[in-house]
Amino acid sequence: MTTSNTGTGDADPAVREELDRLRDSIDNIDAAVVHMLAERFKCTQQVGRLKAVHQLPPADPAREARQIARLRTLAENAKLDPAFAEKFLNFIIAEVIRHHERIAVDTVNDQAPEAN
Repeated sequence: MTTSNTGTGDADPAVREELDRLRDSIDNIDAAVVHMLAERFKCTQQVGRLKAVHQLPPADPAREARQIARLRTLAENAKLDPAFAEKFLNFIIAEVIRHHERIAVDTVNDQAPEAN
């Protein structure tokens, strides 16, 4: 079976069907990843509010290091590149810290005495 490098329109119908099946699976996985990330961020928002109320720092480097090590091990066991998994988690951690910083500022502003 031969396929064109310019697209899949002229691919063998069996190849096209397999490609469509695989892409449907990818689309489903992408949707699940988005929903899981949304749930994760709901939890981290709660952590951010708790930290802000108790005046804890937005970042927790020791926890982050443990999470990175844990995720690298999970990635290795899943046959996923651990460096990629670490980059992905670092991206998420940076976003979480940004949210926690914003929550802390909002919490301080909400608790500030009203100006006369």
